[in-house]
Amino acid sequence: MTRIAVGGFLHETNTFAPTKATYDDFVHGGGWPSMAHGADMLKVMRKINVGLAGFVEAAEANGWELIPTISCGASPSAHVTEDAFERIVKKMIDGIASAGPLDAVYLDLHGAMVTEHLDDGEGEILARARKVIGKDVPLVASLDLHANVTPEMVEHADALIAYRTYPHVDMADTGRASARHLALLLGTRQRFAKAFRQLPFLIPISWQCTNDQPTRGIYEKLAAMESDAVPTLSFAPGFPAADFEHCGPSVFAYGRTQADADAAADKLAALITGHEDDFDGRIYSPDDGVRHAMELAKTATRPIIIADTQDNPGAGGDSDTTGMLRALVRNNATRAATGVIYDPQSAKAAHAAGVGATVTLALGGKSGIPGDAPYKETFVVEQLSDGKFVAPGPYYGGRDMDMGPSACLRIGDVRVVVSSHKAQLADQAMYRYVGIEPTKQAVLVNKSSVHFRADFEPIAEKLLICAAPGAMPADTASLPWTKLRPGIRIKPNGPAFAPVNTSRSTG
Repeated sequence: MTRIAVGGFLHETNTFAPTKATYDDFVHGGGWPSMAHGADMLKVMRKINVGLAGFVEAAEANGWELIPTISCGASPSAHVTEDAFERIVKKMIDGIASAGPLDAVYLDLHGAMVTEHLDDGEGEILARARKVIGKDVPLVASLDLHANVTPEMVEHADALIAYRTYPHVDMADTGRASARHLALLLGTRQRFAKAFRQLPFLIPISWQCTNDQPTRGIYEKLAAMESDAVPTLSFAPGFPAADFEHCGPSVFAYGRTQADADAAADKLAALITGHEDDFDGRIYSPDDGVRHAMELAKTATRPIIIADTQDNPGAGGDSDTTGMLRALVRNNATRAATGVIYDPQSAKAAHAAGVGATVTLALGGKSGIPGDAPYKETFVVEQLSDGKFVAPGPYYGGRDMDMGPSACLRIGDVRVVVSSHKAQLADQAMYRYVGIEPTKQAVLVNKSSVHFRADFEPIAEKLLICAAPGAMPADTASLPWTKLRPGIRIKPNGPAFAPVNTSRSTG
């Protein structure tokens, strides 16, 4: 029987964000399933939208024996602590090393992990795995669409295969695609040639959405370019908030010959760079966005939905800024709701007060974002929850969620979801679990950039993007970059990055 070791370790690192990812964050999981070890992984990784779950399903259909090591993920944030990285990777690599004879290894990774001690987390994971298994055992990894792929990652893996949707509704599909490619490797006992191209400009995440052009058309053409000669081709637009040399978009191709791989990579890279002008769009200020939404709502039959993109916990925000809430209240918004504000202290106070009580709180604003502060006001406690529910929409894909003690607070006709754990508001259930019916609201403000669209676009009259103070600037050129590779443009058609020379003259 074919024996394959498997593991998963997922983190998207925003090096400008306020809070690091600790070992306990990976134990809990945030929006990911909680940490699982050994055989427990194969119980958790079923019928959910995660790369490893898709791979497990395909592997079992192929009759492969799986040797599970560890699976975990944590909400995007600042750097993964050295302690967390080393403990998790030791478990993974020790599991691979002790598995006995292996035919292959599959890892479900993100591709944009930066740790306290390593700029390229995944490159290090793949290097350690390769050292243990040797050069002849195939090593395949699935990656997030937002991967900042490095030459080291390409070198150590036989194949890297990235998601093709944002919102990421194809995570499990990517695991299945990884299994198909691994079956090719095992069946032919031959390696595919690799081609890797880094692209010349950063792409803001709001314009990476695959529901819209130009990205939608790029992925359609990418799929059509795959063939027997080039069975696997990927485009990773990258995660443009990681200050290290290899941050940015890339393409990677695997071909029967080097010429096949190079031709596909060059064609795809040219297609993407030809759309540089199109990776841009309208972003509103908080007040302008709320006023525009309220005007549209007068004649709309469905909610106007605003992305609070700069405090997206899916991109490293702490999900606690108050700029959009203030704009809703300041402009007297009606039938409005926003979430999720992560504030365990306020959630605890609401539970202590009880349903129907009024509480005066310093809500949110605790992550120290410039231009943001706690919102000191009196709220009505409308509903309480233990925070446990299922998120059935296409992004979370039926995942069990645990937001901790939570509340629906009301100020005027604005309702706020307050939680004790943070996860991106990408499912309608994240309103319903505290008694807010999203389809009955005139205006919804979601702390998300794009993932929310998978479940909310079908109920939306219109979508807007607003930029209130937050950890993930919508304009990548506004970040204080120091380590990018020289020459990459820090936004589409923007200025080229030039490192500051800090060396001193000794003359």
